[in-house]
Amino acid sequence: MKEFNLDTRNAGPETAILVGLVTQQQDERRTAEYLDELEFLADTAGVSVLRRFTQKIDAAHAVTYVGKGKLEEIRAYIAQMEDNEQEVGMAIFDDELSSKQISAIEQALQVKVLDRTSLILDIFAMRAQTANAKTQVELAQYKYLLPRLQRMWTHLERQGGGSGAGGGKGMVGLRGPGETQLEMDRRIITKRISWLKQQLVDIDRQKTTQRSNRGRMIRVALVGYTNVGKSTIMNLLSKSNVFAENKLFATLDTTVRKVVVDNLPFLLSDTVGFIRKLPTDLVDSFKSTLDEVREADLLVHVVDISHPDFEDQMKTVDGTLGDLGCSGKPVFVIFNKIDAYTWTEKAPDDLTPATRENVSMEELMRTWMARLGEDCIFISATQRTNLEELRTLLYNRVRELHVQKYPYNDFLYPIEDQDQ
Repeated sequence: MKEFNLDTRNAGPETAILVGLVTQQQDERRTAEYLDELEFLADTAGVSVLRRFTQKIDAAHAVTYVGKGKLEEIRAYIAQMEDNEQEVGMAIFDDELSSKQISAIEQALQVKVLDRTSLILDIFAMRAQTANAKTQVELAQYKYLLPRLQRMWTHLERQGGGSGAGGGKGMVGLRGPGETQLEMDRRIITKRISWLKQQLVDIDRQKTTQRSNRGRMIRVALVGYTNVGKSTIMNLLSKSNVFAENKLFATLDTTVRKVVVDNLPFLLSDTVGFIRKLPTDLVDSFKSTLDEVREADLLVHVVDISHPDFEDQMKTVDGTLGDLGCSGKPVFVIFNKIDAYTWTEKAPDDLTPATRENVSMEELMRTWMARLGEDCIFISATQRTNLEELRTLLYNRVRELHVQKYPYNDFLYPIEDQDQ
């Protein structure tokens, strides 16, 4: 069977250009933020970004994504770089591309074309360590590949069309070897997808059994946007050594640890980070991993408050939790990375509306965050700022949930005695 590999890395460092759109639904500021994130994704995959291209357009072109003039501008830049003996290895587009778009753009630019989805899939393939994660990633890869198989065989279409007059398109006996290979690949991949789905059903059954054997303890799940510090917080609270680094999707496999705060034990899980425009196939494929979120008694939403667009990231996480059916669960918010929060004070005569860039954290905390009360805390995981306060608040929330869920559990009696 043909190996399916979205890996963008060769022996040397890859180079790329990024392409995004400014539309009525996505202004220039939002497009710049998305391209910042796309560049971070590229860096995570080991790709160096040379330049960005954006275009104002009502909607993505059905064939070329950008307009023909912009596509020609990109092609001229690639040719210019080649004249200067610097190769542009690929063009990465900020939205998911159709098979027709990929084929047309590759033909015009003569470089490898990736979209945001294929780049995320590549990173997931790099990060997957366990059999569970590898199975989930492979399923998502095949589901992405299946509708795009046609472009892989266009070079073989209409060859050896058979005998007979007319050569009518689509007539029995007149299919070329490319179409025959395409059908064969479709059958193989469809069969592989079915097998992988069954594997994940078996994995899900095993994980359900494992979760049912964890005893009468409250389950707490760390959720949040990718690269907000969930794994670092996990390590601090559980005194474990979960892999954490300043890269996107450092964690794919859910890690569960037993945490004890003032003699009160609970289970803490670190889950895969969410991201804007997260491929639906990845959410579906990672169902067994995200079941830790579904079955949690308390969700701890970790937010990178230093990020200029952290509120939009929170909306993305809330939307994904809603898609998972978890919107009604109790939520505790950790605003992390307060040590990295920066702002610029506005001039006294500046009457423009305040933005994230010119609001102090103290002012920000008096806005909608004030309504969260004790349902949130501001910390720096790397500097261990307010870590003990976090432990105390988590203890109070877990203890409250424990009493509600297990009102007759003898385990709590010693804790009641300590409070007296």
